[in-house]
Amino acid sequence: MKILVIDDDPDLLALVAFALTNAGYAVVKAADAGPAIAAFDRELPNLVLLDINLPSGSGFDVCRNIRDRSQVPVMMLTARGEEEDLVRALELGADDYLTKPFSPRTLLARVKALLRRAGIESADTLTAGPVSLDLEAQTLAFTDGASLRLTRLETRLLQILIAQAGHVVTTERLLAHVWGHRGSGDRQLLKQLVHRLRQKLERASPGNDPLQTESGVGYRLKS
Repeated sequence: MKILVIDDDPDLLALVAFALTNAGYAVVKAADAGPAIAAFDRELPNLVLLDINLPSGSGFDVCRNIRDRSQVPVMMLTARGEEEDLVRALELGADDYLTKPFSPRTLLARVKALLRRAGIESADTLTAGPVSLDLEAQTLAFTDGASLRLTRLETRLLQILIAQAGHVVTTERLLAHVWGHRGSGDRQLLKQLVHRLRQKLERASPGNDPLQTESGVGYRLKS
């Protein structure tokens, strides 16, 4: 599940991206209208979070451009609560709006609700390559029919790797996501977790281990 976040505030952009990534979404970021349209065409996101105020254009223009070619759900982000702006956004085809400031919890609830209304797969199930992860049940299913139960830590590890499938996720980012902290001294914890998970994957579906090690950098899940 991929979400394009468009906002020219770097702090808010980082906060929103962090919250969405931790919830299992793949995130693409853009800070202005031109890069946003280019990212939309390149990445084909499942949902767009779009700020109204952008440096070289407006979110209204971006929304109109997106809606001319796609029915992907669009949620407008605005620091302005004027009814006129909200009405204009909805008339242009936006599906929802969220007024700043907002909490990560509120953002995630609104994102999930919009995805459900749009009939898009819930982020409670993540799929990439040969595996599908059920976050609530903490189970992993293979396309060959095999499945296995996971621990909470294994689930969190696979959550971010599947959300970023095909891309290397650094050791530091994995430590922060799985345990909530970072530190070079904790790298051994991650190695042990990956080793145990690989053993379980091999027993469940021999020869279908989707994990790849990028020496000195982190880990990647085959897409």
